[in-house]
Amino acid sequence: MSVSSVRMNTPHAALVTLLTRACTLTERTIIEREGYLRAGVLVPLLLNGPLPELLFTKRTETVETHKGQISFPGGVADPLDPDITHTALRELEEELGIPAACVAPVGLLDDLATPTGFVITPVLGIMTAMPALAPNRTEVASVFTVPLEFFRKPENARSERILLGGELREVWYYDYLGHEIWGATALIVRSLLDRIVKAQEASARSDGMKRDPTL
Repeated sequence: MSVSSVRMNTPHAALVTLLTRACTLTERTIIEREGYLRAGVLVPLLLNGPLPELLFTKRTETVETHKGQISFPGGVADPLDPDITHTALRELEEELGIPAACVAPVGLLDDLATPTGFVITPVLGIMTAMPALAPNRTEVASVFTVPLEFFRKPENARSERILLGGELREVWYYDYLGHEIWGATALIVRSLLDRIVKAQEASARSDGMKRDPTL
């Protein structure tokens, strides 16, 4: 599935255009750290209803890292993966049974280094329908969605400064219907929102310039 085909077949066409601009407007942060594992996660945005929603998974208590935490589908890059987008889509299918053909990749968000030794590259992807899910029960305890608008309201976010990996870090939290979304996952959401705001501001400036005959 391509972004252009999604734009033509969704009532959220303006949002798709904005998200595309958000991923290409400015250079993204690229992190290279010796000894860190490269990982890719898919940030799945569902456009199958009146409100765009982000899809999350809750990890089981038996996975090797980040037990019981809320995350986006993803994992460590395989040497055979041609790129990090392939990594994210491969992990999506392995974790949830969603084929890559159901996703329109939009672009990459900023890299993020975690205290647990991973450099994560988030891949924003759009789905226009919720496919049948077949979660890998050794990795995924549950799957749920959250309206994107929930994260855009400042009152739904809180932060704390805590010591992680020997560094004092600002950690963000969102509590949604009993789900605590925090850490790297919350930072990825905030990175997406920040890019959306910048794209909106750029679009507003562009529209203003077009309307002003003196420019």
